[in-house]
Amino acid sequence: MRYMDTIIAGFGGQGVMLIGNLLAYAGMKDGLNVTYIPVYGPEMRGGTANCTVVLSEEDIGSPIIHRPQSLIAMNRPSLDKFQPRIVDNGVHIVNSSLIDMELADKERLKCYAVPCNEIADKLGNTRMANMVAIGAFVQATGIIPLQAVIDSLENVISERYHKLIPANTQAIQAGAEVVG
Repeated sequence: MRYMDTIIAGFGGQGVMLIGNLLAYAGMKDGLNVTYIPVYGPEMRGGTANCTVVLSEEDIGSPIIHRPQSLIAMNRPSLDKFQPRIVDNGVHIVNSSLIDMELADKERLKCYAVPCNEIADKLGNTRMANMVAIGAFVQATGIIPLQAVIDSLENVISERYHKLIPANTQAIQAGAEVVG
């Protein structure tokens, strides 16, 4: 049975809500049941913003995740807050551009160092660091095909930014390549 729950966290403005929405939409496109819960509030002004996504072939009993199977941590406060909650052997995507990998719990978790900001910079836009992270996550977990995420971009990016879909696709693919 396919099932994955995750917390995606970072500073407000890093695009964590966008990639959470993208992951949920891609899961639906791939035939899974999904839940997506964004956390809004003072986080939007520079604190730790986060969202939870559950993808499952079965019905989802609750969208609340206390012990996630996976985490995408885009910054140090997110790592500090959520890493201890990940189940043993959980998948942890760590934005090594902003987080020292010495802080990642490599003994207990499957940690992937992904220099999201550097990769996005090389592609021409630091704001695509979130797309690099989601590409790495999908590759590391195998929960859905990478193509489902790419095909869902047009549904979650507002129409006036559709011209950026090719660049976002490239960022997703670059993140997947880091994980291999």
